[in-house]
Amino acid sequence: MKKIALVFPGQGSQKIGMGRDLYLNHKIGKEVFNEIDQCLNEDLSKLIFNGNEKDLQLTRNTQPALLAVSMAIIKIIEFELKKKTEDFVEVVLGHSLGEYSALCSINCISLCSGANILRKRGDAMQNAVRNIETSMVAVIGMDLEIIEKEINRMNKKKNEICEIANDNCPGQVILSGTKGSVDFISQKLKSLGARSIIELNVSAPFHCSLMKNATMIMQDALSEVVIQKPKIKFINNVNAKFVYNPEEIKKLLVEQVQSRVRWRESIGEASRLNLDFIIEIGPGRVLTGLNKRMKVDAGYFNISTLEDINNFLKNYGDDL
Repeated sequence: MKKIALVFPGQGSQKIGMGRDLYLNHKIGKEVFNEIDQCLNEDLSKLIFNGNEKDLQLTRNTQPALLAVSMAIIKIIEFELKKKTEDFVEVVLGHSLGEYSALCSINCISLCSGANILRKRGDAMQNAVRNIETSMVAVIGMDLEIIEKEINRMNKKKNEICEIANDNCPGQVILSGTKGSVDFISQKLKSLGARSIIELNVSAPFHCSLMKNATMIMQDALSEVVIQKPKIKFINNVNAKFVYNPEEIKKLLVEQVQSRVRWRESIGEASRLNLDFIIEIGPGRVLTGLNKRMKVDAGYFNISTLEDINNFLKNYGDDL
């Protein structure tokens, strides 16, 4: 039996039209999208398939939309295999909001609860910062240690915030904070040899201490959500460790909103399981690209369409 890790993408992978083929060509895919529409009491599917790109980019829409696509893929695979995900997968993990998709995929959180909590999470993160100019940038081609050193040096001098939001892979680190501070450190890192600094088109400064108000909202929201104990391994973003206790999972999901996404460390932890495949479940290939740069000895691919699902089942279904 193959050892498989499933990874679930976060914000940045969304695009208009994602998941449309799952909805149109498979009854289970259609059921997933319809259920999420009913849970949210709105036609999110219409926005996902045919809406305005600007509306989809709003994090209150992006978050449940990505969950919908990832879970449609998971439920179709389960239907075709006649197995639950936890019966053929070794470990699951998600990038930022992808953690909720990961937990839904192994029935720790119900689909409806996942959609509703991600809508609340999106609203909380969107509204956490008011009347402050903020920014997020990707730093390409520089070691994490150098970036941390310069941020620590700057934060001691300036009354602003710049923090590491994502440690994605060697050579790609995301910064988040107040615009003046992020701009200042960006110029400094560029002068020290960073290959490029890319400003991100996001609606809020995610995964930094400016999200403190959002964590308080999420603590209240998650207190009402039932989380079941994982039946297989789940790696969290906050400390890149396995976690099984439902109350600890809730605590980490709250903290995650303002904490660094330790993706590089998380994939490193997963790789210790001697995986055969690391499979991205959702639109795009963002995580697949990051994971390949980690040089883990495993096969990498993504599943985002019905054709991808069929190819996966044809090539590997008998080994699951």
